[in-house]
Amino acid sequence: MSVNLDVQLSRTNKIYHEEEALRGIVTVNCSTETKHDGIFLTMEGVVNLQLSNKNVGIFEAFYNSVKPIQLLNLQLELAPAGKLPAGRTDFSFEFPLVCRKEPRILYETYHGVFVNINYMLRCEIRRSFLAKSVQKQQEFMIQYKPKEKPLGNEVHFTISPETLQKSAKERISIPRFLITGRLDTTECCLTKPLMGHVTLQHTEVPIRSIDIQLVRVETCGCAEGYSRDATEIQNIQIAEGNVCPKLQIPIYMIFPRLFTCPTLLTKNFKVEFELNLVILFQDDYLVTENFEIILNRCN
Repeated sequence: MSVNLDVQLSRTNKIYHEEEALRGIVTVNCSTETKHDGIFLTMEGVVNLQLSNKNVGIFEAFYNSVKPIQLLNLQLELAPAGKLPAGRTDFSFEFPLVCRKEPRILYETYHGVFVNINYMLRCEIRRSFLAKSVQKQQEFMIQYKPKEKPLGNEVHFTISPETLQKSAKERISIPRFLITGRLDTTECCLTKPLMGHVTLQHTEVPIRSIDIQLVRVETCGCAEGYSRDATEIQNIQIAEGNVCPKLQIPIYMIFPRLFTCPTLLTKNFKVEFELNLVILFQDDYLVTENFEIILNRCN
């Protein structure tokens, strides 16, 4: 005797917006008539927060304060206790995507290291003690509705020994160089690439490579303290070997889905993003220029 359970959503891309209805069908296939103690479907939305290992000792006093934040928790009884006939049985369902308690907003789906925002459907066919219950999970994603948002102005930058945060004594040992560039904006749309360019004006020591790094900065905590950790999402090499002076090197970065989300600032956690421009010289001297960027979901 076998029971197969499947949960199908009305949208193939599984993307929904707040205040919409989550619709779909639960399909049960039984080889023979099957007794059960009820069929239940649960919709959950949770923000899971985790402190990094390096901060656990510091924050043991308030460790229990960093608890999951529940955004959605609704249960629907698809069928009372009884019997399922042999063959296929379909149950349609519909859930309202509304957060009815604090923070009264459904955050966008995000898969991070220390912050995870997940939305899940769990279906269970409950059976007697001797027969194992059957369960099935189906993840769906929440996205903010795109808004018309004017992007910020161009950001021009210059990198040289004088712009680095070094002491006067340290600057003497730094090779002489001058790098200029531009970012089209630091207020970026998630669905559009981040663009700009870098130009090497001159250098005493040849360059080995130039990279751009997208970094997420996740902050978890409460009134007693917080844990702030930066992790690299992606690294793109835009130049390799000695760069020709006066040549504009294009910057073109597409934001990866799920590992990025609109910049999020709440009282319990934050998800922020930064861009690093990394220049590595032939003598292994490394120069990094950091830019804070704001991500939005816009048209």
